[in-house]
Amino acid sequence: MSDIIYGKNSFIETLRSDRIKEALVTKDCQYIKDLEKKNIKYKIVDKKKLDILSKNGNHQGCLAYTKEYKLATVKSMMKKEKGLIVLLDGLKDPHNLGAIIRTCECAGVNYIIIPRNRSVSVNSTVYKTSSGALSNIKIVEVVNLNNTIKKLKDLGYWIYGSDAKGKDYRKIDYTGKTCLVIGSEGHGLKQIVSNSCDEIVSLPMKGKINSLNASVAAGIFIYEIMKYK
Repeated sequence: MSDIIYGKNSFIETLRSDRIKEALVTKDCQYIKDLEKKNIKYKIVDKKKLDILSKNGNHQGCLAYTKEYKLATVKSMMKKEKGLIVLLDGLKDPHNLGAIIRTCECAGVNYIIIPRNRSVSVNSTVYKTSSGALSNIKIVEVVNLNNTIKKLKDLGYWIYGSDAKGKDYRKIDYTGKTCLVIGSEGHGLKQIVSNSCDEIVSLPMKGKINSLNASVAAGIFIYEIMKYK
């Protein structure tokens, strides 16, 4: 999928991954020489032009039209022998998806799985929120989450679903192949997905609010699991 990205972090990571088709930059943009070295077509424009294209986003003087983002395949994912796979059960907010992608890339997660339907897809908001991390992580779209979970189980993955009523996440041994399932904002895991998990894990809640933002919860779980990898 081709899209518009803007802002220094997103721009430089997209530049490094050779996914820029064409760039629009202000005359004082620090990446002009880098664009020239890579023979990437660019235009010098004024700030107002970038304000319009980025819908007044924080473009920081650089915007790019990207090459199509290539999703990873289920087949390539199934070849992984260790580490962590994160499966997202119907996230709707692109900011949450972008934040989770950023956390996964920083923590060294192997793959992120998202459903093809009834879920946010990869777009410019996701790319911007991920601060360019999208260029360095593999995302797989699947039609059926349950079938994917079954395939992962056949490969020896232990599936942990995150929900309010589960075992304390700190009392789990995450050694071995691990898949973490994060539910959607406000609704959590679908019942059919929850039933497919090997174990439900929870974050202890001591305040009056009984849940965390999906991306915040994902970050806590991910870094705990990665202690075992």
